[in-house]
Amino acid sequence: MTPTQSYRKVQYELRSAKQVERRMLIDALQTLGAAGFNIPEYQYTGFGSIYFVDFVLFHKYLGIKHMWSVEHDVTITKRIRFNRPFSFVKIFMADAGEVIARLPLNRRHLLWLDYDNFISSALAEHVYLALSRLPIGSIILVTVDAEPPLKDATPERLKQYFVSEVERYLPTKAKFVLSKLPQLNLGVLERLCKSAVSIRDGVSFQPLFSFLYRDGHQMLTIGGMLAGEAERRLLENPALRQKSYMSFSWRDAPCNISVPRLTRKERVFLEGSMPATDGWAPRNFELTAEDVRAYREIYRFYPIYAELAL
Repeated sequence: MTPTQSYRKVQYELRSAKQVERRMLIDALQTLGAAGFNIPEYQYTGFGSIYFVDFVLFHKYLGIKHMWSVEHDVTITKRIRFNRPFSFVKIFMADAGEVIARLPLNRRHLLWLDYDNFISSALAEHVYLALSRLPIGSIILVTVDAEPPLKDATPERLKQYFVSEVERYLPTKAKFVLSKLPQLNLGVLERLCKSAVSIRDGVSFQPLFSFLYRDGHQMLTIGGMLAGEAERRLLENPALRQKSYMSFSWRDAPCNISVPRLTRKERVFLEGSMPATDGWAPRNFELTAEDVRAYREIYRFYPIYAELAL
């Protein structure tokens, strides 16, 4: 699997839906900390690229100081090292699978396999390796592109692609149609996660997150915890169960992160009216019920962008 060079196409800090996802994750991880998980002592491993957005946020808001960044593109080694945000971030110019195999087993992990391409056999191998070896209590997140993985994506060609890459993990009644691609990807990841932990006695993969968002391509993120009996008890915490964006079952529909297009003035007005009741709509300007509903879901996590003239 050759990851794409998405850093050349997108300024990572300005992906509003992705930023909402990050802030929801931070909110959830802070609540997990209050529920008994020592999140600051976890090791975060992710794909920092040249921006290291997750690394900055997870250190400043969660206190994590054990961090590994994985980058496959050796042609930008100097650029990666130059942009390292903190001295304690270790950089590995290597394949993700090689780094996963080296993750220390004496520490719990927060591992985000934040791919910018499609489900593949290599991706499945990375996820399987992580789930089959990391310590109980570790949290694993996986992001994949939920768009068609090839041009002229007829149902037959989609079936050929998924059978060639991840036949072992295909759901029994998989539907190879464009409108069902997110569900197909979710089904593959479910079977993959369950297969990986099936070899571990007393360990299950407890789903915690399932996000769909679009900053150009539609992306799917799933996440959960390698849990034993003690972890499963802690995850019953009511504060966690009240988070509307968290998913504790594979049967839950993904949290659809939709960021409405608003002017700064409109947003200030909406902010002062949140949390609004069902059916509420602004009288001062036109806004669809769908946009109001979307804003209600994300207003706590909506990033603010501004131009600063220096």
